[in-house]
Parts: sequence; structure tokens; C-alpha cells
Amino acid sequence: MMDASKYQIGYYPVSKEYNKWVEKDHIEKAPIWCSVDMRDGNQSLVIPMSLEEKLTYYQTLLKVGFKEIEVGFPAASETEYEFLRTLIENDMIPKDVTVQVLTQCREHIIRKTFDACKGAPSAIIHFYNSVSVAQREQVFKKSKEEIKQIAVDGAKLVKKLASEYEGNFRFEYSPESFTGTEPEYALEVCNAVLDVLEPSETNNVIINLPVTVEMSMPHVYASQVEYISENLKYREYVTLSLHPHNDRGTGVADTELALLAGADRVEGTLFGNGERTGNVDIITLALNMYSHGVDPNLDFSDMNQLVETYEQCTRMHVYERAPYAGALVFAAFSGSHQDAIAKGMKYRHKNKLHQWTVPYIPIDPRDIGRTYDADVIRVNSQSGKGGIGYLLEQTYGYNLPPKMREHFSYLCKNISDHEHKELKPDEVLDIFTKNYLNIDSKIRVTDFDFVRENDMVKIDITFMQNGEETEMEAEGNGSLNAINNALKAYTGEEYTLQVFTQHSMQGQGSQSVAASYIGLLTEDGRMFWGAGTDTDVIKASTNALLSAFYNMTEGENE
Repeated sequence: MMDASKYQIGYYPVSKEYNKWVEKDHIEKAPIWCSVDMRDGNQSLVIPMSLEEKLTYYQTLLKVGFKEIEVGFPAASETEYEFLRTLIENDMIPKDVTVQVLTQCREHIIRKTFDACKGAPSAIIHFYNSVSVAQREQVFKKSKEEIKQIAVDGAKLVKKLASEYEGNFRFEYSPESFTGTEPEYALEVCNAVLDVLEPSETNNVIINLPVTVEMSMPHVYASQVEYISENLKYREYVTLSLHPHNDRGTGVADTELALLAGADRVEGTLFGNGERTGNVDIITLALNMYSHGVDPNLDFSDMNQLVETYEQCTRMHVYERAPYAGALVFAAFSGSHQDAIAKGMKYRHKNKLHQWTVPYIPIDPRDIGRTYDADVIRVNSQSGKGGIGYLLEQTYGYNLPPKMREHFSYLCKNISDHEHKELKPDEVLDIFTKNYLNIDSKIRVTDFDFVRENDMVKIDITFMQNGEETEMEAEGNGSLNAINNALKAYTGEEYTLQVFTQHSMQGQGSQSVAASYIGLLTEDGRMFWGAGTDTDVIKASTNALLSAFYNMTEGENE
């Protein structure tokens, strides 16, 4: 039974004066990014990555463009230790990349961490201790002064060891469980640590404010960050960092607002992997900025490969609706959505627009390696004529007339509904081909010859049915009209050739191919459709006419 009375607000808001971030409406530049996939993300996996998997993942992070990568907690396990030693001893850390390692403020752990980092060309020693009210009272049973002393002693030791060990070291301190800590006390601890580390122009120090557990709405965290930013000592030599988790499902919002509030750096993971509900998703953050015209300085142009590597190395699955990366995030099944997207795409092409303004699609799928045909327009029983027609046109080059497009869409939707499945592009093409295109009718045209006299066209045409050929003569105001009049005379059928359109096919090689579409209207008001293709425009039109005639007299396409 649910009982809300057992819960109370466990965070500590700051003064309302720390809300200048509200005046900003967008993030103007990308933060410094630090991937914690191989530490925070890895420790949360059911089966942590092997050494080989970590190496594969590390190379992927480099390819994306991360310049700071937390590679592990080397004192925690042999694999973590060996991974870092492998990177250092095999010269696998690029000159412009810094590796980061995590350690608690405990002497033996700090010393083993420096052993693992020996010889690192560039490394961040990230040390932390928990300072929250709950941790002080329930876990450590220590006073504020005693907890602060743990942080100060840790700072003194990392500073001392950095001078003794070979390598190039920077420092990062995190007051763990910052969100459950009195902001003025967190500030006091951070400033005490900075007094030991003495930040300067040549000694930049990172202060990291972790949302170890999300406890408040995002605007509260933003004001806490602004409070720390404005009251931190040595601020010009301090990089203020964020490490948000996602317990309340607002990790991205926490981060975006905190960046407005003065933070410089973000620690997070690809696809939001991490403890409990995960860390903040760097992909979502970066592409949110990208959609506002801000270069995130990270390369997600091959999202499919990134998803594949992530799933192989972590044995996790990227949710189909995960922002930007999910398999269905650009997919439109709704008919009205598909119609708007199709029209938006045509509008963009017609007007040669550089700016992306297509309805329903926040960024161009091609920017992250997705395609329009397979990722945007998806066909099921909810789809509409605009989307289905657009898919057929963009993928295969068939531009159906509007009424035929509507007829075809209902055909596809009925099949999808009956079979309870999505139709793939090749299945859509197969439905079009079987129901409309160059249908093998009982009636065939084996020969024809035209003669133009004044404004009329006379035709000698040979029809074949059941192996028997019949020659006919007819005339019309054009070639197709003459063929149609001959067909009506040959069969005795009454109908009106209501719709005729034709275009050249794109992407058919050096030899131009014509596509024709014909709609025949019967006396009782029903419309029957056919399509034809051929390198000869007259033969293409004839094929379309015979296909429509077949559907009218023999088929079930109505």
C-alpha cells in the first residue's frame, strides 16, 4: 500500500537571489565533456566489461571526440588496474586526451590509484567523500568538522603524491551526495579542499557537484549550482563540473539548467547508462544543443555503429524511443505526421533551404547516419497516403497521382492491419507492383502503328487474348486516347479514362524509363488504377492502361 506520509523533502534550497540562470533561454556553447562510461557506467553493468571490451569502448569514445575519459576505479579491481596500465604502457592516450580515475579519500586507495597512474601523460585524480546529512548521520556517524577533515586530508595526500610520482596530474574533488547536503556546508568543504590544492593559472582544479541521487526539481539544483559558482574560492582557476544521475527522470533538465547557472563541465555516459536509473545521457544533451545550432564538439554522425558497439560491449539495449538514438525516434506511423513530414521535405527541397524546419523531425536524420526511407516514414495500419506515397517516391521513384496514392495507402493499411505488422519499404514496393504495375493481363498489345492526320491520331493496333490476335483501327486526340478507344471497341466495356499522369524515373541508369499512371472511372462511380513502366513512353502508358483495365474487369483492386 502506498503511503506518501513517510516521505519528506530531503534537499536544501538556496536563497531566491541565486536564480539569474532564469534569464537565459539557451546554452550558447558546449561544455567540457567527460565520459564516465567505463567507470560509473561499467560498475553498474550486470557483467562488467572485460579488458578487451573496455579497449574497444575506449577507442569508440576517442572516435566520438571525448577529450576527458574516466577510465575506471583502479583500486577496485584487477581489470580496472590492468586497463589503465595497458593504456599508459602501450602509449594509447592521445596527446590531447586526459584520462580520469576515481578514488575515495582513503590513504591506501589513493596510493594504489597513483601506482596505477604512474607515467600517465595526462591524468585527473578524482577524489571524493560523502558529505550529505543522511551519510553523516547514518553511515559515518561523524560531525561536519570530521567529514570536512576527511576531504582536506585527501587533498593533502593527492597533492603530496602528485609531486612524488612520474606523470602529469590534475585534481578533481566531489562532495558526494551534494544534492542531500546543506549548500553552505558543501561550499565550506569545497573551499577547504581548494585552500589545500591552491588553484592557479597553471593549476586548474575541478570541483564536481554530483547529483548522486536526484532529490529535487531541476530548477532547485540549478540555483544550488549558481550559489556554489558565485561563492567558490579561486573561481577563475576552477572548472565547475556536473555529474547528474537520473532518479527522477530529469537528469537532462538538471544538466541544462545547471549549465545556464554557471557550470563548465559535464560528466555523463552514452545512452544514460549508470547506477539505478543511470547517469545523464550525453548523446541527448549534445544533440539538444546541436538542434539549437550549437556545435557540441562530439561526433555522432554514425549513430547506428555507436549503438551496435554499446550494445555489444555493455550487453545493454538502447531503448527504441531513446532520444535521437532509438530505432523509432524519427519514425512516423501516423498518417497526419507522415503527410506533414512529406510536405515539409518537398518544401525544403523545392526552396533549396539550408535551415532545417521539417515538421515533427527535430534534426536531419542524415546528420547522425539515419535514412529517410527506413527511419522516418514507417508503414502500418495507422499510416496515411502522404507518408506511404512519399516512401514509394523517395525510395523507389514512383510518384503516384493523389487519388491513386490514397487508394494505394488504404491497400497497404488493410494488409498491415490484417497481418498485424509493420510493412517494410520492400514490402510496400511489392504491394504496389503486384496490384498496379505492368500487370500480366489476359489482353496484350502485340503491335501498333500511328498516323497523325490534322489534330487526330489514327492507330492500327493488334490485341492478343487467349493466343488469338485481333487487329483494330481507332482514332483519338492523342496516342493514348486512340489506344484507349481501340481497347473499348475491342472489349465492349464502358468506362472513362479519368486520370493520366507520367514522369521519368530517377536513378534508372543511362536509359530513361517512363512511369505512367491511369485511373479508369466506371459508370457506377468506381475508380480502378494501373501503372506501367517502359523505356518507350507509349508502351509505358499502354501498360498502365491494360493494368487498370485488368483491375476493372478481372482483379479485386477497387
